[in-house]
Amino acid sequence: MQGELDAVAPGAVVLLAVNAAGFESGNEGFVSGKTMPLLQDTAQVNLWAAWSVTYRDVIVLDAEGKQRAVYNLTTNDLSSATNFAALKRLLLDARAP
Repeated sequence: MQGELDAVAPGAVVLLAVNAAGFESGNEGFVSGKTMPLLQDTAQVNLWAAWSVTYRDVIVLDAEGKQRAVYNLTTNDLSSATNFAALKRLLLDARAP
């Protein structure tokens, strides 16, 4: 999806993964051969709790870092063209203040 976002709005949308604290052991397998940056949450920061993250949530932030939407990939499988387009639209719409 990053390539499609860059084609529409180069550099305006950045996708990052954030792994929950306590699940660091899987990081190497997640990043091997991948291009998406992975950030590791810590018990001290506890971002997952602060944002009430559910497994496979996409948290959409605006340019100021404020949460605009939550889109769960378990509920909204991206193999569906409709779901893929809906998430892409959420990400592109978050660019505007």
